[in-house]
Amino acid sequence: MPPTVEQSTARQLAGLVGPVDQLPAPRYAGLARRIRDLVTTGSLPAGRRLPAERELAAELDVSRVTVASAYRVLREEGFASTRHGSGTVTELPSAGSPWGPPSTARGVLDLAHAAPEAAPQLAEAYADALGALPAHLSGHGYAPDGLPRLRMAIAERFTARGLPTEPEQVVVTAGVGDATAAVLETLLQPGDRVLVEHPTYPGILGMVAAAGARCTPVPVDPDDPDAVVRAADLAARQSSPRLAFVMPDFSNPTGARLSASGRRRLAATLWQHGVLTVVDEVSAELHLDDDALPPFAAGLPDAATITVGGLSKAVWGGLRIGWLRADAATAAQLGATLVRRQLSVGLLDQLAAAVLVERLDEVLADRRAQLRERRDALVADLGRALPDWEVRRPAGGLSLWCRLPAGITSAAVAAGAASRGLLLAEGRAFGTGHAFDDHLRLPFTRPVPELRRAVEVLADVQREFRDGTADRAPARTLTVV
Repeated sequence: MPPTVEQSTARQLAGLVGPVDQLPAPRYAGLARRIRDLVTTGSLPAGRRLPAERELAAELDVSRVTVASAYRVLREEGFASTRHGSGTVTELPSAGSPWGPPSTARGVLDLAHAAPEAAPQLAEAYADALGALPAHLSGHGYAPDGLPRLRMAIAERFTARGLPTEPEQVVVTAGVGDATAAVLETLLQPGDRVLVEHPTYPGILGMVAAAGARCTPVPVDPDDPDAVVRAADLAARQSSPRLAFVMPDFSNPTGARLSASGRRRLAATLWQHGVLTVVDEVSAELHLDDDALPPFAAGLPDAATITVGGLSKAVWGGLRIGWLRADAATAAQLGATLVRRQLSVGLLDQLAAAVLVERLDEVLADRRAQLRERRDALVADLGRALPDWEVRRPAGGLSLWCRLPAGITSAAVAAGAASRGLLLAEGRAFGTGHAFDDHLRLPFTRPVPELRRAVEVLADVQREFRDGTADRAPARTLTVV
């Protein structure tokens, strides 16, 4: 049975739509596009009942046929549905086709993926792990919840950051995505709603869809990150989500970071609404300008949050070690899901990860210095070569979220760059529906000469686009990490 939905009054929706004489022609299509944009940005939550056609027509001073035609377009595009007893209700289209894998082709510069090269400490950690391995060879080699030494190191890391944690609250996973997928697989039922930041990490959109659940987008403003608190409060009241997925530190792709006050208020707001929050901390310690902030879960009951993290960004994506932290009962439940999927993460990888977590301050100091240099170089080069791009310099994380000039889409830029050996992720990958085609994510995870070459390619693509000689076909789809 579908959840009870609230109705937007005709006056409220008319206020969001704005002057109808400024909508593109034909008017019904312009109205449909405007409502679609409100849904995809989260300004009009999915699951909200739209006003009756006659009432909205009177409020907008248009014909009822105009409103009826706009509603029909929304239904055809998947942004609305008709429910018995509820009228026309806003929806988000189902996830599109799956992405392909990252490129391993020689000569290709892959900036579709925010993935730095291995940290210099990795090889030494594996050497230490090989030295410790003989002590484990007489056993069966499985560590279903994680190697005790690694769980202890992760728990101590959480505790040192201000979130007291015991080893039994930690479960080791095969990466951050594995941890997140285990949470969704265990706790979601088909039809459940998940509150997500918008834009957000594309992987979570696909995982929610795979679980048969629906995303409720909440707009993120990198210039005012704490504004998400009020938006989340509104969305939680209107949509009754089962879970929320948040990235409080240097959100992917915007680089937005909640203040200490903002994260406390958002955490408390979601807890008060009975929403279990999944906190993605993959970038939490990649602060490049400012100091560390308290963990999102600090001060809350352990049952209020599940925190996922890992070593893919700080150390290397090839080291498939992640973790989740929850109250002990939930950790055991999630651990059982992971055991059904695979008995254990590789023991040698866990031994190496234990060494790296114990030395993580050293690893992070090197990674931050590297990312800081690359970020500043990329921002400077973009400013020189593409001064009409709006580029916000994030205080941490792994990427820039760039607004493109009017008339140029990320799909067109990605297509033109791909033909030159530069792979990019379209802005639409980070949103629901058709949002963010006017944005492009640019990771600063590659060496400066490679980033400089990427900017040269982007400048060439934009120049040819404006000259009318560029290939405007959509770029091939890619996995985004």
